[in-house]
Amino acid sequence: MPRPDDRKPNELRPCRIQPDFVGTADGSCLIETGGTRVICTASVEEGVPPFLKGKGLGWLTAEYAMLPASTGRRKQRDGLKKDGRGVEISRLIGRALRQAVDRRFLGERTITIDCDVLEADGGTRTASITGGFVALCCAVDKLIKSGKIKESPIVHQIAAVSAGIVSDVPCLDLCYLEDSAAQTDMNFVMDETGAFIELQGTGEGRAFSRAELNQILALGEKGIDELHARQRKALGERAAVIAPRRTLVIASNNAHKIREISTMVEDRMRVVSMAEAGFTGEIDENGETFEENAAIKARAVAKATGYCALGDDSGLSVDALDGAPGVHSARYCGHHGDDKANNDLLIANMADVAAEDRTAEFVCAMALSLPNGEVKTVRGTCPGVITFAPRGSGGFGYDPYFEYLSGETFAEMAQEEKNQISHRAHAMQLMLPYLEEL
Repeated sequence: MPRPDDRKPNELRPCRIQPDFVGTADGSCLIETGGTRVICTASVEEGVPPFLKGKGLGWLTAEYAMLPASTGRRKQRDGLKKDGRGVEISRLIGRALRQAVDRRFLGERTITIDCDVLEADGGTRTASITGGFVALCCAVDKLIKSGKIKESPIVHQIAAVSAGIVSDVPCLDLCYLEDSAAQTDMNFVMDETGAFIELQGTGEGRAFSRAELNQILALGEKGIDELHARQRKALGERAAVIAPRRTLVIASNNAHKIREISTMVEDRMRVVSMAEAGFTGEIDENGETFEENAAIKARAVAKATGYCALGDDSGLSVDALDGAPGVHSARYCGHHGDDKANNDLLIANMADVAAEDRTAEFVCAMALSLPNGEVKTVRGTCPGVITFAPRGSGGFGYDPYFEYLSGETFAEMAQEEKNQISHRAHAMQLMLPYLEEL
């Protein structure tokens, strides 16, 4: 069966996306798919609906409308009573595009996507989602360039397309003539991983088989892949706002610690020190636990820099000393950062402790703070004993006096080995799932 526009069954209609179509909008585009033309705009407003106030989350919503002459026969404008179809499609667009955004990185502001249909020739809702995503990216790029946010909240690329069965033939991207006569009509909303966000399907003329469903699914996936490519081409350099590698600021300027954490994080994130992120303030670590101090540091750095921040508070807990040095490990001797004085005091305080009673553990509490103030905290430990004399030339702090279960002190271990078994390594393993969610 020839299609009205002589396309192959698996072929999209000609698609053109023109960004920045509306100069007064924060983000916009005109999307044309065959005879369907939709203006999509994104407007950014400070503040969120009442149910989100104070939660550190942004919001995204959408409005859809067909202009009076969009169908050739004048359509009544929406008045006090909204068109039911328009309300349903508005909600669909909002649901779909919210899946593109990690609202924790948007701040307490609202983005409204408006989709106005100039001409309708089938697929207006799918074109609105595909074009709405481009308008969203343009608005986010403007937010970043204006300094209102540091990193893009966009975590997924979203597009939508229709497919169906017309005269017993599975076809992609139905025009109006095909849609009105389709035996089966389906709409797909998908992200770049191939995951479904919304799947609408109806056997309008007849029921469809599982085999036919599989054929329609394959067509939808093919169409989405092609639309993703067209979105990126239209955005050009602004496509960089789509799922960027995030920056993680380590709430420390300790080169040893930063190098150790960077190795553990690998290439998941761009890791920088506080100084590299521009943070030069002092942090008052006045918590009574490792977890409290880690969270204090992470929150302070995230708030000041606008990036995700990882704070940790590490220390040595010796059983014979009732958990000391504990949270005071770095300043055990009375002032901060003097490794020799700290070690000398430790060994002096343990002078009368027998070998079998010299058990201890290194503790690391790690806190991840997002720019919106949300914090996740984990704790890692590493068991060992305190030696009578230092061994090894590596490491730092109490490492020469801390003997692991293997019989080596931390100062005798290769860095790679220490990174696998240390308290910080254990904490990082617990933290990685939170980092991978970003």
